[in-house]
Parts: sequence; structure tokens; C-alpha cells
Amino acid sequence: MENEKKSKGNFSRRKFLGSTATVAAFSMIPVNFLGKSTPVMKEVTKTTSGSNFGGVQIGAITYSWRSMPGGVENIIKYCKEAGISSVELMSNDVEEFLGAPPAPQRREKIQEQKDVIAKYNQDMKVWRLALPMSKFDDVRKMFDNAGIKIHIVKFSPARWSDEEIDYAFKAAKALGAKGVTEEIGEEAVKKLGPIAAKHGMYAIFHNHMQFATSGFSYDSFLTVSPAVMLNFDAGHFFGSTGIHPNTIIEKYHDRIVSIHMKDKTGPKTDPANTNQVWGQGEAPVADILLLIKQKGWPIHCDIELEYDVKPWSNAVKEVKTCVQYARQILM
Repeated sequence: MENEKKSKGNFSRRKFLGSTATVAAFSMIPVNFLGKSTPVMKEVTKTTSGSNFGGVQIGAITYSWRSMPGGVENIIKYCKEAGISSVELMSNDVEEFLGAPPAPQRREKIQEQKDVIAKYNQDMKVWRLALPMSKFDDVRKMFDNAGIKIHIVKFSPARWSDEEIDYAFKAAKALGAKGVTEEIGEEAVKKLGPIAAKHGMYAIFHNHMQFATSGFSYDSFLTVSPAVMLNFDAGHFFGSTGIHPNTIIEKYHDRIVSIHMKDKTGPKTDPANTNQVWGQGEAPVADILLLIKQKGWPIHCDIELEYDVKPWSNAVKEVKTCVQYARQILM
């Protein structure tokens, strides 16, 4: 494993791009899909949707495709084209598909905007509480039939009414997810942790640059409830602190459901803490993936595409390139 780390830890984009053409065309690889113990041989072609490599599940947050038309049918199409077999699903993609009231347009007058948002929030509450959970069962079947698993759903419901929070966890469960994602904060953790436990689900919390603040730690949050889990954003962590993300992953691996994967510059580089094409930044992407592979931890590694996409490409093509980049590291 040490030799493997040395050979792959500084994996360059140039080397990757020079080697992917033949690999993508045809290869035989052992597939250990989502923790199943019996390896099988599977042909890998440009149309495969499997993205478990060396026992590490590579997925994507559907936010990665925010620049493209949304909706469940499009998300499934993008997953197939990018070779993705698991997702962190943004709730707007599924709610809009199921007929949620349209989000309001931005208005110049502040008070008018507040009134519009208040009415929209009330309309959404009424719509959510009237929606049969069977609708989410139907959506899950669409993903299942395409070979795609929804492991978490980004509802961000901490400021919703208790009835809507119950709705979020019930919907996530119907979709086959482990829990609901929210941004980390004391109020949100204390609110969602006990409710998640009541539903037999996880409340999963995402970080931005909080670790750059002196004294910030996960410890106090994790004592609230065993149902409090982490969606660790390794890119935000590295970009804002310059510290190796594996220090956090090793310490909290049993409380981490998923990791947001991205490449970035560090805090002392000019420009600092800036998203980069995978292989062109300083984030130790290979080290993270190889640690999880070595330890066999059941942590999802989700691509979050945030770097600027060139006019000749699109978000689906870039996510596909990230998938192939991860595969080259892990296989």
C-alpha cells in the first residue's frame, strides 16, 4: 500500500488524460459493488453506470449539474452518461419533478421579495404535507431501474416546521437514502439529530470553511445524538486550512457517511482556496481515495463539480472525467 500511495499520490492530469482512452474502451476489473463480498468480472465500456472501484463507491452530488436542465429524468440521464451509480440528490430536483410550486423570481424591492418568499414557503409547506409518500417510492424505482442508488438527500430542512422535517426524513427513506443532509451548525444539529433518530435515519452535516476558525471541532456536534453524521467536504477543508483531509477522515471515519471530493489550491497559494480541474490543484485527492480503499471504510466519495467548465465542455463530461480520474487511482 505504501508503494501504491507513492506511485499514485501525485497522479497528474496529463498522465491521466494520456492513459484513459484505452482504459475507457475496454478492460476487465473486479467489481465489489456497495460492500458485496463476492467479486465478479465486469466489462467496462463507455456506457457502464457502475462506479465502485477497488471497493470505493464514487458518486456525485447532483448539484454538480446545476448548469444543466434539472429534474429526475435528466439526472438519471446525466448519471448514465457520466458513469455514476450513486448520488447525493438535491431535493429541488425531485420536488420540482413531482410538481412543487415554482420558486419565485428575484425582485428588487426588499419588502416585496420577503412577502413573495413567505408566500412561497407557505405554498411549499401545504404542497409537501399533502404529497403522498408513494410518489417518492415511484422516483426510487426510476433510479433503481437505472442502476443508481440515492444514498443521501440534500433537503436542508433545519428551519422548516416540524411537520416538514418529518416529511423530509420520510421522503429520504422512501428514496432509499440513509439520511438527510444539512449545513452544520449548533441549532441545526440540535434540531435535526433527535428527529433523525426518531425516524431511524441520519442527520448528515456538511462543512464549508468552519475549520479555518480557531477552535472549531466536530466533537460537540457528535455528542448530540448517534444519528448525527458527517458529510465531510474535503475540498473546503483543505482549501481553507491547508491541512491534509485524512487527519479528519481517520479520526471521524465511523461518523462520516460521505465525502465531497474536489481539487483546490491551498490557503497560501495565489489564488487561494480556488476550485481547480482535478489534477491541476493541490488537494490530495489520491491520498483520500487510497486511504478509504486501504481501510475498507463504507464512505461514499461524491464528486462535487465546482470549477469553471469551459465552453467546449459541459458538466456531465467533466463529471465523467472526474470518475475516470478516480478509477485510475483506485484500480
